[in-house]
Amino acid sequence: MKQKYEEIVNKVVKKHPERKEKFISGSSEIVKRLYTQDDISAMDSDEDIGYPGFYPYTRGVQPTMYRGRLWTMRQYAGFGTAEESNKRYKYLLSQGQTGLSVAFDLCTQLGYDSDHPMSKGEVGKVGVAIDTLADMETLFDGIPLDKVSTSMTINAPATILLAMYIAVAEKQKVPVNKLRGTIQNDILKEYTARGTYIFPPKPSMRLTTDIFQYCSENIPNWNTISVSGYHIREAGATAAQEVAFTLSDGIAYVEAAINAGLDVDDFAPRISFFFNAHNDLLEEVGKFRAARRLWAKIMKERFNAKNLKSLMLRFHTQTAGSTLTAQQLDNNIVRVAIQTLAAILGGTQSLHTNSRDEALALPNEDSVRTALRTQQIVAYESGVANTIDPLAGSYYIESITNKIEKKAMDYIKKIDELGGMIEAIEKGYVQKQIQDSAYKYQKQIENDERIIVGVNKFVSNEKPEQDILKVNEQIEKYQIEKLKEVKKQRDNDKVKRSLERIRQDAKSSNNLIPAFLDAIKTYTTLGEICDVLRNEFGEYKEKNVF
Repeated sequence: MKQKYEEIVNKVVKKHPERKEKFISGSSEIVKRLYTQDDISAMDSDEDIGYPGFYPYTRGVQPTMYRGRLWTMRQYAGFGTAEESNKRYKYLLSQGQTGLSVAFDLCTQLGYDSDHPMSKGEVGKVGVAIDTLADMETLFDGIPLDKVSTSMTINAPATILLAMYIAVAEKQKVPVNKLRGTIQNDILKEYTARGTYIFPPKPSMRLTTDIFQYCSENIPNWNTISVSGYHIREAGATAAQEVAFTLSDGIAYVEAAINAGLDVDDFAPRISFFFNAHNDLLEEVGKFRAARRLWAKIMKERFNAKNLKSLMLRFHTQTAGSTLTAQQLDNNIVRVAIQTLAAILGGTQSLHTNSRDEALALPNEDSVRTALRTQQIVAYESGVANTIDPLAGSYYIESITNKIEKKAMDYIKKIDELGGMIEAIEKGYVQKQIQDSAYKYQKQIENDERIIVGVNKFVSNEKPEQDILKVNEQIEKYQIEKLKEVKKQRDNDKVKRSLERIRQDAKSSNNLIPAFLDAIKTYTTLGEICDVLRNEFGEYKEKNVF
């Protein structure tokens, strides 16, 4: 039959040639005309694909997946002041969102208070400004923390923001063991893809494992890290690189925690991941399935984990901001819908869908609602959540799953040869791989080898978008005045004592979170705490890679 098919195809192609553009995936891999049983002949259906809820979890981490409970619809939000962001959270919850996701402004992410010279012009621009516990109290005012799960996208000062969240819960009389949520706490990808680092890798890893230890003892339902491939992909990585570099970061965190004296099964069940959903729907589905299978093998074979939950790769997904265009904004709604399908068909546990106008500004309320409705339509109208892993068994899906797993494993082996992820970062290996892939992708667009609708094909003249959200420039002044008032009213002797405790604990091997909690309750600022750590740990300076 195969020979007959090839004969017919050859005749058809001579008479009606195939399209001229290259048939490549989102990762620039050649896509064959047809996939058959021959492409997956080496696979063992039970061993490699299996059943959902069973090792190696290729088909999902839960036996019933979305038939039991839909993914968490968790829209990432935060801008301006805590008061404004609190209103947006309440709006999203009223529209059917099922979890909160906090975006912090750049100053907060880098450990600067709003009145610091480095913060000028950035306060509240890309997220909410948080200087003290007072801001955090306002951010969650009227939102009972035992009723929602909260994700916080914060890395370098993650321990401090987590301590603030705990302090708010205590003020709400919510037992900390009832808190549910995730803190990103993934510093390694900051050095390779995102850039919001403060301290060098070694003390940063100590802060990461402090969260592992503290939460394993006090907040059992909290995901202590969200190992993030999202930003790696946004920086230009391929699908296989996203999987490889993300899981290599995960390996480094597991090793650091074990070296700090923790048992793998005490913390590994609370490790979560964060991936990107890009435009190539089928490649992305294969990517998610490959990542799940590969992590299960790593945890079982490399770390000898015994708890089945330690083997499960649970992940949040965000649709790809880097694919959104400033041209023809409504096209972005379609892109996000495709990416949403990829995440759901790939078995995500929670999802953020980007808004149509995010290539220009923070999304306005109408855009946010449309983004949320995209998830809800897929959930309730498309039928894709009615059965588990519906694309399993497809020759192409299984083939691309295998290919991504193999390529990712090859990268992981290379990183191991270099001495692990921290060494690979220090040597510039990871950065170089991402940069090369990003350059290749951009050249394909510029040479019309890759079509982006509305950008290099099907272009039209349009009027500039009018209804975009603009952060009020007066927010910075307001935030600085609020900070002055907090400093005036607090007990500054207590602040000094709490900062000295942090200094001493930083010199020792003590877990720093209790000292942070003590300081935060005195309304010590984020910047004051980070300055003490800067003095003790130093600051990381990026190494340029060419």
